[in-house]
Amino acid sequence: MKADFLIIGSGMAGMSAAYRLSKYGKVIVLEKESLLGYHTTGRSAAFFTENYGNKIIRSITKASRYFLENPPSCFKNAELMTKYGGSLFIANKHQSKLVDKELNYAKSLSANVFEIEKKEVLNMVPVIREEYLDRALHEPDSKVMDVDLIHQGFARGLKDNDGKIIFNSEVQKIEKNNNLWKLITKNDEFVSPIVINAAGAWCDEISILAGCNSLNLAPKRRTVIIFDHLKDINTSKWPVVIDIEDNFYFKSEAGKILASPADETDSPPCDSQPEELDIALTIDRIENATNFKIKNIDHKWSGLRSFFPDRTPVVGEDPSRSGFYWLAGQGGYGIQTAPGISKIIECLITGHNWPDYLYDLSITPETLSPKRKI
Repeated sequence: MKADFLIIGSGMAGMSAAYRLSKYGKVIVLEKESLLGYHTTGRSAAFFTENYGNKIIRSITKASRYFLENPPSCFKNAELMTKYGGSLFIANKHQSKLVDKELNYAKSLSANVFEIEKKEVLNMVPVIREEYLDRALHEPDSKVMDVDLIHQGFARGLKDNDGKIIFNSEVQKIEKNNNLWKLITKNDEFVSPIVINAAGAWCDEISILAGCNSLNLAPKRRTVIIFDHLKDINTSKWPVVIDIEDNFYFKSEAGKILASPADETDSPPCDSQPEELDIALTIDRIENATNFKIKNIDHKWSGLRSFFPDRTPVVGEDPSRSGFYWLAGQGGYGIQTAPGISKIIECLITGHNWPDYLYDLSITPETLSPKRKI
């Protein structure tokens, strides 16, 4: 089967790139699982905040906002993000100095973040323990993202342009003859001049199959639970509550509470499952900061968030193997940065002009390059 672009992986990274590139030629996406978004994308509890990650991540997040708030027609006029109470970053007395540091950093990047009084915090989220809380920052423009709507919209856009997603197609072998790449799965062979490595936690393994050097991608497990709360508490307009050191977060989720200890435990690429120790850690941190008493867990899961050593994605052509492009290491920011990062890979592959809005945010063609010192 021949294509102009072969993409390995149907997560948010792969599908957003597939949507962008399908306007220029035939795109085939190869997915080793039997359905879309089985691993990290389908396990994401995403919320959109410009006050998260390093400077580059925050800039790409800014670059993605317009697309997410004004999606193209293949998204069927769906509301991809919903504004509730924004994001609330809380600190106890031992973390107080970090509030000033984070506030200054946010202001240097023109993020709409400001400190609010303790009384206002407790009005917003009455379940926070007054004796725990010392200071807080509020980001009112933060939004809750509908991951499935976003993912399916990109997939729909790909199919509208006659692109294909082929499931149960784990890549077993990669060869290059002249200027063409051949990808071999259990059932088929695929040929294309361009391969995009969007395999999530497996990106280093795919690069080795292709004869490239690995870039030390580190998958890290993150745990999430959902639990019920007292029925007389209306949580629907609560902000997402995030520890200032990213030790935990929680938010309203369909009448229940979704919570995580924001863990980052090293893991091999795998079908990640939650560990009992991490679940216990979640309960301990949430109960320490709030008046919640978590007796029964309705649902629990974990996913892998993959990082490079500099905590910044790698997007671009491999320096040693022409036609092989990295689209890897989105970490915990992949959903909110997908529109911006997919635009970057589109421009790098097609040679189209670099958008002014990326230059304005100090994002250049070299910013995410695999040639940089990672």
